[in-house]
Amino acid sequence: MVQDDEGGTRAAANATTVDADTEATAVVGGDGEGAVPFELPAAGYQLGSLIGKGGMGEVVAAHDQRIGREVAFKRMRKANAGGDALARFLREARIQARLDHPAIVPVYDLGKDEEGRPYFTMKRLAGKTLAEYLAERDVPRQRLLRAFVDVCLAVELAHQRGVVHRDLKPSNIMLGDFGEVYVLDWGVARVIARKRRQTGGMIADMVADDIDSIGGDATVDGALLGTPGYMAPEQVRGELDVGTPADVYALGSILFEILAGESLHPRGHAALASTLTMMGEEPAKRRPERGIAPELDAACASALQADPKVRPTARALGDRVQQYLDGDRDMERRRVLAREHLANARDALDSGDADRRADAMREAGRALALDPESTEAADLVSALVIEPPKQMPAELVGELAKVEADRARVRGRRAFSGYMTLLLLSAFLPFLHIEHWVPLALVYVCVAALMGVSWMTYRTGKIIPVAVLVGALVTAIAFSRLASPFVLVPVLMCGALLPITNIPWLNDRPWVVYLWTLLVAIVPLALEWTGVLPGTTGLLDGNFTLRSAIFGRAGTIDMAALVAANALFLLSVARFSLAIGRDRRDVLRQVTVQAWHLGKLLPTSPRK
Repeated sequence: MVQDDEGGTRAAANATTVDADTEATAVVGGDGEGAVPFELPAAGYQLGSLIGKGGMGEVVAAHDQRIGREVAFKRMRKANAGGDALARFLREARIQARLDHPAIVPVYDLGKDEEGRPYFTMKRLAGKTLAEYLAERDVPRQRLLRAFVDVCLAVELAHQRGVVHRDLKPSNIMLGDFGEVYVLDWGVARVIARKRRQTGGMIADMVADDIDSIGGDATVDGALLGTPGYMAPEQVRGELDVGTPADVYALGSILFEILAGESLHPRGHAALASTLTMMGEEPAKRRPERGIAPELDAACASALQADPKVRPTARALGDRVQQYLDGDRDMERRRVLAREHLANARDALDSGDADRRADAMREAGRALALDPESTEAADLVSALVIEPPKQMPAELVGELAKVEADRARVRGRRAFSGYMTLLLLSAFLPFLHIEHWVPLALVYVCVAALMGVSWMTYRTGKIIPVAVLVGALVTAIAFSRLASPFVLVPVLMCGALLPITNIPWLNDRPWVVYLWTLLVAIVPLALEWTGVLPGTTGLLDGNFTLRSAIFGRAGTIDMAALVAANALFLLSVARFSLAIGRDRRDVLRQVTVQAWHLGKLLPTSPRK
C-alpha cells in the first residue's frame, strides 16, 4: 500500500501496488562466521501532493520507500483508459527512459497500481518553466540562451536516436534551481524507423522498433499534434512525414521569443494561419530597439525557414548560439548590416523631416555598434550629437521646453532675492526728509509686484514676458521719482535687462527688447515734459539740476542713502552678471567635455 504524508493509508484512488519483491534477504560479511542477513525495505511509494494533471494523466509528488528518494509519480487518471491513451502513456515513459541525456528527465520505474492504472516514476524537478521566465521579462538574456543551447543538444540526441518531440514550447522546458535544464512531455513524440548510424566513430542505436509511433496525424480525430504558434508549417498542413526539422522550427520559435521578448505568432488558432504565411521572420526587424545581435538574428531566421530541407539541425542551431556566447562574431555580416543602417540614417537625415532626426540617430548608433571601426558612422554620430539641427524635432522641442522651465525657475529665484535686497533701503526711511509719501508707496508697490511675478516664475517655471516688461517699465517710472530718471533708474534697468534678455521669447525677438529699452529711457522724461508728473530735472544758469519728487531738503543722511542705493543697485547688477556668466561657462564646459569624450570614443582610423 502507498501511505500518505501523515502516515495513514491513502484512499484507494491513491493506493498503488508495485510488482516487485516486497521482501528480499541478503547476507552481509561474506561466507564467514560474521555474516549478517538483512531485509530490504518493502517496495512502494508514499504519495504526497498533486504536482499537476492533464487530460489523461496526473503527476504526484512521491517518496520511494525502498531507495529513500523523492520522485515524481505519473499515472493514468483512469484504469480503463482507451488503447490509444494507454499506448501513448507507455510510449512516453519508454522513450524518455531510453534518451539518456542530462536535459531529459530520467525514468526510474514503470508499473501499475492496485486499481490497474499504469504509472512510471521519474526524477522530481525543482524550478520554473521557460514560459514563466519569459513572462517575467527581466531575466538576463544570456542565461536563457545558455539554457537554449542545452535544449538543442538534448533534442539533437533524440533526433540521433530517431525520436521527434513534436511539441517543443517554453512551457515544456524546465530550468532548475541549480542550473539544470530539462525537456519535458514526450507524449506526442514520433519514432522514426529503426536505423544504425555512424557518429564520430561510434555506433549510435536508434530507438528500437518495439516503441510504436503514433500513427496518422492526430491523437483524436481532427486534432493536430503540437501547439499552435510552435508547430512547423508542415505540421499545420497535416503532412504525414513530419521529421526532425519540425522540432528545429519549434526551437526557432522559442529562440525568437527569447530574443524579441514576444511570441513569433499570435496565440491560439490564429497562429495556424500565421505559421503558413510568415516565413524566416527576423526578431531584430520585429523589435529593433532590443539590440539583437546579428549572429543570433540570422540563426533564428534560418531555423524558421519554410522549407524543412534548408533548416539547420538542432545541434547546428545550438552551436551557432554557443559560438555567440563564446564571443565569436561574424564581422563581415556585421559590416554589411552596418552599411545598411548607415544608409537608413542618411535617408532619414536627408528627408528634411525634423522628427526623423531621432531615427537617423538610432540607425547611426546601430551602425557604429555593429562596426566600431567605421569612421563614416562615427562622423555621422558626431555630427548628429554635436551640431544642432536647423529645425527642432517635436520631441526635442518638448525636452528643451522642460530645460527652459528649469532655467526660468532659477532666474525667478535670483530675481526674487534681488528685489528683496531693495527692501534693505527701508532702513534709511526714518532718517530721511520725506515730503510725498504716495510716490514712495508706489515704489514699494512696484517692487512687491515684481517680487510676486518672480515668485510665480520660480514656482511654475512659466514666464509671462508682457507682465515682466510692463512691471519693469512701471518700476522705472516709480524709481524716477526718487532722484530723477538719470539717477538709480539706469542702473536698475541694466540689472533688469540681464534676466529679460535671457527669456527665450524675448531673445528671439530683439526688436521688442530694443523698443522696451527706448521706452524706459523716454517715458519718464516724457511724462515730466507733458506735466503728468512733477519735473525733476532742469537747467539753471548753465547748471543741470536734479531734484527728488519724494524727499525734501537734502542733508547728509539723504546723500548717504542715495550713495547706498546706487551701490546696492550696482552690486545687484554685478551679482546677476556673475551668475549668468557662470551658467554660460558651465554649459560651454559641459558641451566641450562631452564633445572631447565623444571624439575619444569614436574611431579615428582612415575612412573605409
